[in-house]
Amino acid sequence: MSDRTSESDGSGEAARHAAKKAKIKAARERMMAEKTGEKGLIIVHTGPGKGKSSSAFGMILRCIAHDMPCGVVQFIKGAMSTGERDLLLNNFSDLCQFHTMGEGFTWETQDLERDRAAAARAWEKAKELIRDERNRMVLLDEINIALRYDYLDLGEVLAFLKDEKPPMTHVVLTGRNAKPELIEAADLVTEMAMVKHPFRAGIKAQAGVEF
Repeated sequence: MSDRTSESDGSGEAARHAAKKAKIKAARERMMAEKTGEKGLIIVHTGPGKGKSSSAFGMILRCIAHDMPCGVVQFIKGAMSTGERDLLLNNFSDLCQFHTMGEGFTWETQDLERDRAAAARAWEKAKELIRDERNRMVLLDEINIALRYDYLDLGEVLAFLKDEKPPMTHVVLTGRNAKPELIEAADLVTEMAMVKHPFRAGIKAQAGVEF
């Protein structure tokens, strides 16, 4: 193959690539031009994989970056120090209200009524934060676990989100085993799949990764 032929083939490939991407760009711009609505979303992060809370805290940090007040209520996690809580409380307490209302995982407390009472207190705080229209996002961390074990009434939670959530407030609900009714009511649902996890290879939870 001559150098001239090689250059011709190369320029042809580049031209075809450019034409293909131009069509994609035009189609994308037409699609985006049609998306003009805004609303406060009900967002669910669920599934057996790691990253549900981590992703939700990423959204909280985005809100903070936009100077949008927000709030966090942790339904299960207890007094153990975590990186996200320390970061938010120490640096962004003016924009993010952070409430750790749980008393640890269910196998730690081993007390059904105590777990139900803690979940009820957390739900009251969650409603308070959501009702405050100044908060553009409220994260209900691991509320799905409280709902799974019937520490909270699912019907009440769904009714509150439908009837009392301000129109522009985003509410993020995390935790595995999200109830089908909650998934149906949500605007955005992400299911984290578990492909590999170091815990199965004997690696303990580590700072900066799990907490």
